[in-house]
Amino acid sequence: MRQKGHIFDGFVILVFLLSVSTITKATEGKDGFKQCEHIVKQWASSSLDLEVKNDKHVLQNLLFFLHVPRTGGRTYFHCFLKKLYASSLECPRSYDKLRIDPRKPKCRLLVTHDDYSMMNKLHKDETSVVTILRNPIDRVFSAYEFSVEVAARFLVHPNLTSATKMSGRLRSKNTISTLDIWPWKYLVPWMREDLFARREAREQNGHSVVTSTNPYDTKEMVMPLHEYINNPIARDIIHNGATFQVAGLTNNSYLTEAHDIRHCVLKYESLGDYVLKVAKKRLDDMLYVGLTENHKESATMFANVVGTQAISQFTGSTSHGDHTAKNSSEQGSSLLESDFDTTYHHSNSSYQKPNQISAADQGEARKENMTAGKLMDAYESCISNLRKTQSERRVNSLKKIDPANFTKEGRRQVSEALLQEITSLNHLDVELYKYAQTIFANQHKRMLVNKVITNQLDSGFDDSYRAFSWEAICIAVSVVFVALFAVLFVTAKRRTSKLKL
Repeated sequence: MRQKGHIFDGFVILVFLLSVSTITKATEGKDGFKQCEHIVKQWASSSLDLEVKNDKHVLQNLLFFLHVPRTGGRTYFHCFLKKLYASSLECPRSYDKLRIDPRKPKCRLLVTHDDYSMMNKLHKDETSVVTILRNPIDRVFSAYEFSVEVAARFLVHPNLTSATKMSGRLRSKNTISTLDIWPWKYLVPWMREDLFARREAREQNGHSVVTSTNPYDTKEMVMPLHEYINNPIARDIIHNGATFQVAGLTNNSYLTEAHDIRHCVLKYESLGDYVLKVAKKRLDDMLYVGLTENHKESATMFANVVGTQAISQFTGSTSHGDHTAKNSSEQGSSLLESDFDTTYHHSNSSYQKPNQISAADQGEARKENMTAGKLMDAYESCISNLRKTQSERRVNSLKKIDPANFTKEGRRQVSEALLQEITSLNHLDVELYKYAQTIFANQHKRMLVNKVITNQLDSGFDDSYRAFSWEAICIAVSVVFVALFAVLFVTAKRRTSKLKL
């Protein structure tokens, strides 16, 4: 009986402890959510209170290209911005955290993977921000493929130790490599280690044949896509990456509270709505928002919205007369194939105004008398060569992990369930992308409207000029006739005077 009593007492104590543990966890969970909610709401409130004082449609002294990885931003940098801005006007960049304060006098262009928190180091009222977004599913695919592609380049080494030493020697030469750039400085080493581990496993197993025909599930060669997307590293960096970057909350952020906010959002999904709201506000305040999928239309819009204003700053063109300057903020979004003048209304700052920039610093825009049309022609030629080079490098890299040959056709082999999982993991990016599509459509409408207005203004100017020309001709003819009549009158009077004598 005593033994049964002891067992019963032990059972009661165990139940009591479990109950206390459950209650404690529930209390901690409730308190944890409240604490996280307070942190996130406080940050969101302060972020939403920041107002853009200047006209967002007018290009300011500094252009900050917030480059979301795998959106095609590299082509914009090489094929657009380097045509517009001389190297001497670029802010020191590392595509990571800047090593030099960008507020130097001649800093006019900043292109980086740094997130929106970079604005804390800039003059907000004198900075225009532009970005490009991509369909979240495609961006996850591209991030996975690029991580593998770059990591595969190291497979020429006999082992991971050799590869790591070589990359260390290269980075010590003060050259910027992919391993210095966020987020690849995290993703590539992770994938490189995985590739070498799988190669060693194949060698130990006697080079087993890879039977899978799905390039995204060749586990003998490469980490399968489903493993990649569920890894904590991917959850922290890849998923909803565009939203966190535009909001300024990546693990590369300048905000001291960014880690806590991101941790709270990852732990409590509902708190992501606050981050999404801030990211949408940031997009609203940008000079230009492009879409990777609308490539041609986005490029044309960039040339006309950003390109023409940059050209105007450097050339001071007044080809359209006073009405152009008067409507500069509207024409910043037009489809004009020529440059236009923009009004400049800034307070004193450390940035150089356009008329303070020497001819040597004005790049191709000045030297070639650039227009939006010429800029687009240069872009098309440049992007063709750039894509060819990238394609060749990609093919050579992926040969090392054949049959993991990533193609559009290969993506069709990915199951619908996995696609849905990627969509769910990136629900914030999905909503932000939809919002960006609305902004893009509105930009396009504004361009079309302003094109009609500009054409009408130009037509009115031409009509006025033609009317003025006819008036001038009539007056000139009249003056000639009067002068001729006066000469004949004086001549006739002299002859009459001679006959009287």
